[in-house]
Amino acid sequence: MLAERGYENTRFADVSAASGVAISTLQNYFGSRLDMVVEAMELATIREVDALESVAAAEHDPWVRLVAMVDRSLDNPPRAQRMLVEFWRSTMRDDELRRYGIEMWERYRAPFLAAVGEGREQGAFTPTASPDDVVDLVLSALAGATVFRVLHHPAPPPGAGFRGVLLAQLRSMLGLGVAAR
Repeated sequence: MLAERGYENTRFADVSAASGVAISTLQNYFGSRLDMVVEAMELATIREVDALESVAAAEHDPWVRLVAMVDRSLDNPPRAQRMLVEFWRSTMRDDELRRYGIEMWERYRAPFLAAVGEGREQGAFTPTASPDDVVDLVLSALAGATVFRVLHHPAPPPGAGFRGVLLAQLRSMLGLGVAAR
């Protein structure tokens, strides 16, 4: 419901109709509409972070891990993309969500930072910028692509064009040259 109706417009009645759970049960469980919406947003974001961490844990080579995490981020299903954008938008107005959003952002960044740091420690990467700056540029590009897709604007498709440019830039920033893998 959040992906369809948004933070401000999701009501107990909507969730009840979509889930088949009585409004009174939802009210009893969550207490308030705001609590229900916040918990749903937290759950959606934690699922995305968990999925990224799972992808990162499956790859030992730092470059292959970075590519896998970029691909995971680019391949998020449209509903997950809408939920992320709705969450980001909502954090502008809600202090509780903003604090939670910062925690999730740091968790989302951590596997990227770890891969860059490990690659540098192994001598595989010679970054031209700080690991924080490298990761912030990649995550900003991924977030921007998500926003454009959610808004149905002409945007970089999730396919090879945007991905290739992003990976070439990442390779360059890590001192790996321009060949994409």
